Amino acid sequence: MTGSRHARGTAAGRLAVALAAVGALTAGIGVWATVAEGDDRCAPDSRLVAPCGAWWGAYLPYDQDGSLTRPVYAFERKIGRKLDLVYTYHDMSGSALDGTLLTDDERELGRDRLLMLAWESTVWKEPHHAGWTETQLGWKDIASGRYDAEIIDPQIRRVKEYGKRVFLSFDQEVDARIKEGAGTPAEYVAAHRHLHDRFRELGADNVVWVWTVSGYLGMADEMKRLYPGDRYVDWIGMDQYNYYRCHGTDTWRDFEASQRPTYDWLRENVSDRKPIMLAEFATAPDPEHPERQRDWYAEIPQVAPTLPGAKAYVHWNRPVPGPGCDLTVDSGPGLDGYRTAGQDPYFKQPLPRR
Repeated sequence: MTGSRHARGTAAGRLAVALAAVGALTAGIGVWATVAEGDDRCAPDSRLVAPCGAWWGAYLPYDQDGSLTRPVYAFERKIGRKLDLVYTYHDMSGSALDGTLLTDDERELGRDRLLMLAWESTVWKEPHHAGWTETQLGWKDIASGRYDAEIIDPQIRRVKEYGKRVFLSFDQEVDARIKEGAGTPAEYVAAHRHLHDRFRELGADNVVWVWTVSGYLGMADEMKRLYPGDRYVDWIGMDQYNYYRCHGTDTWRDFEASQRPTYDWLRENVSDRKPIMLAEFATAPDPEHPERQRDWYAEIPQVAPTLPGAKAYVHWNRPVPGPGCDLTVDSGPGLDGYRTAGQDPYFKQPLPRR
């Protein structure tokens, strides 16, 4: 989770596979139909890869009353469309609040959206990770099966019972967790494989596995050693931002410049076959040139077809600690640009039925 880690094709081709908006947002739920409905050419495959474009998603925090549905519906009204994918985060406390995979709100949202569950091998010290502090359980102990009976197996059974396919990422931004004491790359690989195999052993075959790294290329060697292997990974996730003045940086990078270096590195050094998920992306604002934030997002539809392996775009819509670090698109130029990008046919693909 970013706040805790800090670190063309033609238009005609795209329109042929577009989703057309045929209804208004009612009670926070958008009604969408696809002009390619019944056309299997654009149907997602078993790994939830949309062949004719990419998913449009977001992470949104719970509101003060503990609701996730209300923030999601409100955000969708702002952006004028339904999200394809909602990204949520969980710890391994086993608690009803944050340690339960597929909460009631997630199940409601998952009726007509994809879900991405990030499951951390930590116990958060505040509800919904409000203060970004946590206790590490440790990859070595995860791999040993120490937490299977008490924490892991009950959640696997809940995912299995849900039935629909879900994305799942075990310890996202894993390259940043080594220095936090989670363990060594070899211990992570063992833990990831153990968790993956445990899902299979318990019959939860509705999980699509996303191995997610920060994508900071200063950690290139570590990322290579952290890869669990093609058998254990369906997608590769990366979390890259234009921080600008956030975190002490002062270089403005447009959308392409912020994403392409890590995308290219992953394709060349980890896998050129696995689909890529921009599992977290956003830009900080430029207070002196606010139009820059709008243009950053508005550029995405032009860049996306030149990153053909990137099949999901998930916006991080939560402020993070530090001055200049409001990464949300809740209002102003950022919202204008993000709303424009999300209307592009490339990001209107037919969702799977299950």
